[in-house]
Amino acid sequence: MGSMEKISLDIVGLTYSQSQTGAYALILSEADGDRRLPIIIGNAEAHAIVVVLENMTPSRPLTHDLFRNFAETFNISITEIIIYNLKEGIFFAKLICRDDTGNEHEIDARTSDAVALAIRFGCPIYTFEFILAQAGVVFESEEPKQASKSAKVTVPVNAPTFKQYSLEELHNQLNSALENEDYELASKIRDEIKQREH
Repeated sequence: MGSMEKISLDIVGLTYSQSQTGAYALILSEADGDRRLPIIIGNAEAHAIVVVLENMTPSRPLTHDLFRNFAETFNISITEIIIYNLKEGIFFAKLICRDDTGNEHEIDARTSDAVALAIRFGCPIYTFEFILAQAGVVFESEEPKQASKSAKVTVPVNAPTFKQYSLEELHNQLNSALENEDYELASKIRDEIKQREH
């Protein structure tokens, strides 16, 4: 595998899955390109990712928080995660971990778990060209290239604009969107909040 170049991925956000009810599509995008990688994940996994993206602090640690706390307690860090294979529509991922003596270990993981851990450890997410070639999609965006990379995946043309709301109102809307598990709306509100706070 040494010759295969790793392609860096960014997390775009979560949308409802068009194909599976009760599931979400985790959208990753190649850092230096136009392709997006939609990965179908379950509700619990979506929640584990969203709480971190939205800076929410659960009252008790979720499983992935526990995993991170456990690893950090014993000086193990995750240096990167790699989505390394795709078979019959299922993505395979692994964690590259380093222990306190500097030894590297690879641990197999579900992709949703790997991403939930990547955002908690702040480590990069990679994949390979053959996976993007197989499963990557290019969303035709109406806007010029330098437009924000936010999820424009299933946004209707008459998407609500948030211009008229104050920052405080936006935060309230964000919370209620999350309570309704409308992660798509939440991600749009979050993008608006981010743009304003810049």
